[in-house]
Amino acid sequence: MRSREEVEATLHIAKLNPAELLPAVHCLSFSPRVSAGECCLLQLEPGLCAELEAGQSVVIRGEKDEQAVLCSKDKTYDMKIADTSNMLLFIPGCKTPEQLLADQTSCNIIHSQIAGFSNNYWELRRCRPKLKKLKKLLMENPYEGPEREREKALTDSKYTTDDLLDQIQASEEEILHQLQVINACKIEGYWRVLEFDYEMKLLNHVTQLIDSESWSFNKVPLSICLQELGSLEPKEMIQHILLSYGMKYTEGAEIYFEMNEDKICTATAQMLLQNAVKFNLSEFQEVWQQSVPAGMTTNLDQLKGLALLDRNSRPETIFLLKVEDLPENNQERFNSLFTIREKWTEADIAPYIQDLCAEKQTVAALLTKYARSSMQNGVKVYNSRRPIS
Repeated sequence: MRSREEVEATLHIAKLNPAELLPAVHCLSFSPRVSAGECCLLQLEPGLCAELEAGQSVVIRGEKDEQAVLCSKDKTYDMKIADTSNMLLFIPGCKTPEQLLADQTSCNIIHSQIAGFSNNYWELRRCRPKLKKLKKLLMENPYEGPEREREKALTDSKYTTDDLLDQIQASEEEILHQLQVINACKIEGYWRVLEFDYEMKLLNHVTQLIDSESWSFNKVPLSICLQELGSLEPKEMIQHILLSYGMKYTEGAEIYFEMNEDKICTATAQMLLQNAVKFNLSEFQEVWQQSVPAGMTTNLDQLKGLALLDRNSRPETIFLLKVEDLPENNQERFNSLFTIREKWTEADIAPYIQDLCAEKQTVAALLTKYARSSMQNGVKVYNSRRPIS
């Protein structure tokens, strides 16, 4: 145990002026049980630190073949080890200079034991949630209606919310939001997505009823839909399709839905395009308009992220290219897109990379990083920065 005289002698040898230092002295010693690697340090952003201090929790997610991520209730963070040239010491009860200044009585020698040490720490960086796996899991066993469900084996894959939290590298709020985006629904406690043909069958029932009853697409009554279509399909499925393709609102005691024209037109386009490798654009537009419910109008903006137009072919063509089928990794996404087409305009490529943008990042910034621009016939186009095999 060092005395004040020994401390001052050490300061004299080190040529340090005691008057320039705080009077309190920490004398450190290693605990007999201390060893490296027993503790890990995690650097937190202020907001996440405040959440933990308020009693919330975080969880580390990832399979053995995946890079680990840390998830709070509503955010996802990449985890990377950052090395430091200085040894980091864990000292329980150690007071900071600010605390010592506030406590003027701490003028004596403070003997502290080092409980652990490390030469690195975990650094967190906000990242996009890794949600592509979510739909992949649910598509292992899509819901095809009650009749087909009875024919399936009990061992077919089904996932609860807890199952998805165990396997998807995203926060709970991000997973639940994505389940809404992909129009998943809970059936007997398990999250399911509808098989596309069955989904279109349900949508067709609803649009035909709207037409036969001469209802406005802005005011579709839930109670009559359930009453009229309940004998054809489960009422839960009728309500789910209304929620997927419409916006719910109440008027008095009655529940109504305002149908979304863009969503219905987009789904109809997917139904037509999935059965052809390429489609003559003008013929497709004609068939598409004839296929949507009377009173709805199709436009090419409804196909962003679903289909790609080839304006250079003669005749002009269109083919199915869904953004959800492209790789989740940034570089792999761009490699895939530049394999499909060597040069892209920003308008064409934007729907296929918009979801890659990090917080406050723009499509233009992504293109600057992963693509090279040039002028072609007076139009700016983008091609790959690296050779594509």
